[in-house]
Amino acid sequence: MSRRANSFAKTRQDHATETAEDYVEAIDEILQEQPTCRVKDLVGKMGVSHVTVTRILQRLSKEGLIKKAPYGPCTLTAKGASMAKRSSKRHQLLLDFLLHIGVPPADAARDAEGMEHHVSDSTLAVMRSMLRQR
Repeated sequence: MSRRANSFAKTRQDHATETAEDYVEAIDEILQEQPTCRVKDLVGKMGVSHVTVTRILQRLSKEGLIKKAPYGPCTLTAKGASMAKRSSKRHQLLLDFLLHIGVPPADAARDAEGMEHHVSDSTLAVMRSMLRQR
């Protein structure tokens, strides 16, 4: 397989996990602010329909990332909490780096949200190293 084909394969894999990462991170943020996370909380935070959130939560439950009883709140499993923590750390590092190099805050926040799912560990390591040197 060519290097270019490998790049496309990585991008497809990143897209496959992007929604899961966004939702477990959102659930974690909600649970840090209040005792429970319900579908309506995610509808408001993610700006999508009730049906969309319900469908995604069913998928996350099947993947072992959350626990959710019908019509009840959801919680993160250990696997989901670990994913949320990794995603949040990547996001914060990217945001800090973009701000450090002078990207306007609103653009940095939006760009970090998209980039966090596609940036490699080696790129993150270089960014972390550069931030430490400042």
